[in-house]
Amino acid sequence: MKNYDVIILGAGAAGLFCASLAGKRGLNTLVLDNGKKLGRKILMSGGGRCNFTNIYADHSNYLSANPHFCKSALARYTQWDFIALVNKYNIPYHEKTLGQLFCDNSAQDIVDMLEAECDLPNITIKLRSEVTRVEKIDNRFVITSNGNEVSTHSLVVATGGLSMPGLGATPFGYRLAEQFGHHILPTRAALVPFTLHKPLLDHLQVLSGVSVAATVTAADGTLFKENILFTHRGLSGPAILQISNYWNPGEFVSINLLPETSLTEYLSEERQSHPNQSLKTTLTKLLPKRLIEILQELGQIPECTLKQLNHPQVEALHNTLHQWQVQPNGTEGYRTAEVTLGGVDTREISSKTMESLKSKGLYFIGEVVDVTGWLGGYNFQWAWSSASACAENLPFKAN
Repeated sequence: MKNYDVIILGAGAAGLFCASLAGKRGLNTLVLDNGKKLGRKILMSGGGRCNFTNIYADHSNYLSANPHFCKSALARYTQWDFIALVNKYNIPYHEKTLGQLFCDNSAQDIVDMLEAECDLPNITIKLRSEVTRVEKIDNRFVITSNGNEVSTHSLVVATGGLSMPGLGATPFGYRLAEQFGHHILPTRAALVPFTLHKPLLDHLQVLSGVSVAATVTAADGTLFKENILFTHRGLSGPAILQISNYWNPGEFVSINLLPETSLTEYLSEERQSHPNQSLKTTLTKLLPKRLIEILQELGQIPECTLKQLNHPQVEALHNTLHQWQVQPNGTEGYRTAEVTLGGVDTREISSKTMESLKSKGLYFIGEVVDVTGWLGGYNFQWAWSSASACAENLPFKAN
């Protein structure tokens, strides 16, 4: 049986980065992954361009039942540290909205960089490796993979969450954590589109592909100001994905379709200059014509001229367009979710080292733990930061 200083389960963002850092410290490192290629979620992220971090990344951009847990790791390996690594490899990138950094060319650039960082004689990566058994014997973890046994004093679980099962996501990491006495906080799909009830869905489906700038507010008051996108299943777009992390089944979300305009003031000005203009024509200067027509079909916008509008109608219009109440039917689930909310309870993990407080030598990094970032590169930054916190504290104990 071959012994290693560290064995890492998962060749995604957190696993590969942890391996590279452990390897640079001289640790004999083995990475096992059940997939056919490295960094599968990296490759499809950001529309294939990988939103690899965010220049505004801060602990306040993360959700967790233990909100202070992520502070230490994020402070010790920051977005600027990872950007420096990207610059070292001369990978061209650009900033999109709200501090999001994307590769100019392809997400493959990030995977190639991580692979190059792992190109050390003391790092071994084995793909198509199905782990069927993990035991702890005399302070060593014995892992059975493809019928072969390997062992280590340090086992790092970087298996990710349940999002995107088509890319190989499984609950393996959660089951392993439970095997060693860890509590798993309830998981659900996060950063995920909403589905809608009929008949609203039937009306809105014709808008599929239409995007509108908006502010979306959850029942708890959390709000995000970005675009929403109408789909054939319901609602998506950055603002919807963001708010999905704060939405609970049965709740309404409030959508301000005119975040930059005071409807009351706009209608007053238009009525003075175009009193005989139809309300529909007036509103299509602000919003897509088909959306206005659908809201009319739903009885939320009257068919009249501006001079015919009365005060109660203006108030009702204000509520419709500035506080449109939508009750999602649910979400599209793990199939399209970018990440998973919940996971291994961080109150049972050291925030300094990512080591289990239940089983010495066992570590958890990345999405498998109960730390979920906002949309926009925050979850990748958590992968890099948690991997660094773990790697810098791994001991030498192979022999």
